[in-house]
Amino acid sequence: MSRFIIEGGKHLSGELTPQGAKNEALQVICATLLTTETVILSNIPEISDVLRLMDILKALGVRVERLEKGTYTFCAATADVDQLNTPQLFQQASALRGSIMIIGPMLARFGRGTIPQPGGDKIGRRRLDTHFRGFEALGARFVFDPAQALYRVEATKLTGTYILLDEASVTGTANLIMAAVLAEGTTTIYNAACEPYVQQLCRMLNSMGAQIEGVGSNLLHIKGVSKLIGCSHRLLPDMIEVGSFIGLAAMTASELRIKSVAYDQLGIIPDAFRRMGIQLIREADDILIPEQDHYEIESFIDGSIMTIADAPWPGLTPDLLSIFLVVATQARGSVLIHQKMFESRLFFVDRLIDMGSKIILCDPHRATVIGLDRSHPLRATRMTSPDIRAGVALLIAALSANGTSVIDNIDQIDRGYENIDVRLKAIGASIRRE
Repeated sequence: MSRFIIEGGKHLSGELTPQGAKNEALQVICATLLTTETVILSNIPEISDVLRLMDILKALGVRVERLEKGTYTFCAATADVDQLNTPQLFQQASALRGSIMIIGPMLARFGRGTIPQPGGDKIGRRRLDTHFRGFEALGARFVFDPAQALYRVEATKLTGTYILLDEASVTGTANLIMAAVLAEGTTTIYNAACEPYVQQLCRMLNSMGAQIEGVGSNLLHIKGVSKLIGCSHRLLPDMIEVGSFIGLAAMTASELRIKSVAYDQLGIIPDAFRRMGIQLIREADDILIPEQDHYEIESFIDGSIMTIADAPWPGLTPDLLSIFLVVATQARGSVLIHQKMFESRLFFVDRLIDMGSKIILCDPHRATVIGLDRSHPLRATRMTSPDIRAGVALLIAALSANGTSVIDNIDQIDRGYENIDVRLKAIGASIRRE
């Protein structure tokens, strides 16, 4: 197991370019199973979760070729869904939550699919009912084997229908879209997730011959087609990385330029950071964060404490709440961080408290942060990364703290951030991987 050794308290300077979007990559790679023709994907982040998913597809018989860094071809002409029944592949799939999105394409193209109960971050309950209720509405039969922790779906044919999702699940929406594009008739999905990742998936499928209307809204109409063709598709920059780099600049009082961010796809993320008092300047498709010795959290117009809360898109993505929380520790003022979606995602705050932050964990979903306004720099300490996003929040805290910090279990960070230590060194960070 690896760890980072960080000498904090240093000003950073330079440019950072965000990697391709991890969440989009997991969806569009699974979508390559829907056609026998070649699909070219570019701007793929070469991070452990994405590479594991590509290994699973290879084991299913998909031909995967790396043309250059971040660009791959996929051809699923000889894919064999029964390979998922092998113990080795079963184990690989169970370790990766994103593998759940294989089952929609398998059901659509082959009429059956099997997937182990997926793993992933331990951030609270993450149910899969939305996926399988949707498959059943399309005409599939669903079986859960609790003894083997195995999900199985099968259908003689899928038939378009009206589906009202009980939650705007991003992966659930993606899975049902991929199943519906080859179904007979028209499928309507209401309360669909409309994150940029899902929009990108729909655009890619439409370029393959699918007929999806309502892209960007929560009401999708999908007219099934008999087959899909190959295509070329480029992934968006990762908006979670963009937000992480904004937080890094603020916490270390550094001037940083974030290159090619696809600004118009960031939603309310820039404005949410501005409410924290952080200056952001848009220059073409870049974001410049000037050096700030102090930043002050706004209050609501009635004077009450600011609340930063996650919400379905176009609300604030829950993946950035860990970053907002750590940024608030050195702000002027106070803020309530409300993590509505996952009940275990705020438990990393005890590490920040050990570093000298003033945080009250109100309950599993809410934490009040009283900003120190840099009057008391964070103290270096030893900590463990509990999940991807909390791990990066702790890394940002360590880079701002005085002294030498150690972060264990950085394999979690590597799951979502490509060569983060190398990129941080390039802008002046003192960070070493062991």
